[in-house]
Amino acid sequence: MQTKSGYNTYSKKATLSIDAIVEQYGYLVKKIAYHLLARLPDSVDIDDLTQAGMMGLIEAYKRFESSKGASFETYAGIRIRGSIMDEVRKSDWAPRSVRRNGRAVTNAIKELEAKLGRDVSDMEVAAHMGIGMDEYHEMLHSSMSTQLFSYEEMLDSDTNNFDGAETDSENAPYSLVEENGFQGQLASEIENLPEREKLVLSLYYNDELNLKEIGAVLGVSESRVSQIHSQAAMRLRSRLSDWRD
Repeated sequence: MQTKSGYNTYSKKATLSIDAIVEQYGYLVKKIAYHLLARLPDSVDIDDLTQAGMMGLIEAYKRFESSKGASFETYAGIRIRGSIMDEVRKSDWAPRSVRRNGRAVTNAIKELEAKLGRDVSDMEVAAHMGIGMDEYHEMLHSSMSTQLFSYEEMLDSDTNNFDGAETDSENAPYSLVEENGFQGQLASEIENLPEREKLVLSLYYNDELNLKEIGAVLGVSESRVSQIHSQAAMRLRSRLSDWRD
């Protein structure tokens, strides 16, 4: 039986078996896996994400120290999320056409915003690309797993760089400065998003609502929330493209 107070101290967790930890916190793995699944292509198997998340949970159990202040659930959530994102990167489900379409949308947003000097709507971007709204929204949806950055990784204090690559000790100080600069720019650009896009990101990432729950808050459909989320991600990608280059 789950308890809010149990198994959050180092001494208590040390007495538990791996099976007990999985039983106690398996719900957290499933919650995070399904939360991330909404951003990934339809071909992604939830079982693969869950398995990766379980590995993250076990790793968290082995490495957790309560003396550092965070609860085990908070620490485990970071490890689970990171393990799942590692699996996403390793598997690379997105075909080249999806990546090509994602770059096309990003470039279109960047060109239009530079020309008009303001936020541009999805209708304006679709018109600029010469495609219909349905095709444009499908591009957004399929491109969600190929973003320049993982917002989840920005929340992970153990992440030492923004592209997921390993850094050697010689380049570590520069990489840390680069990471901090990117995070600062990311935070600034999120603040500059249109209000509805900023709200969707906040509800999804900070409050951990799913797309259906966000739709209920905003009074729109789940698919519309997905479109708003995707548009926000592409807008951020276009505004942060200098970091990629």
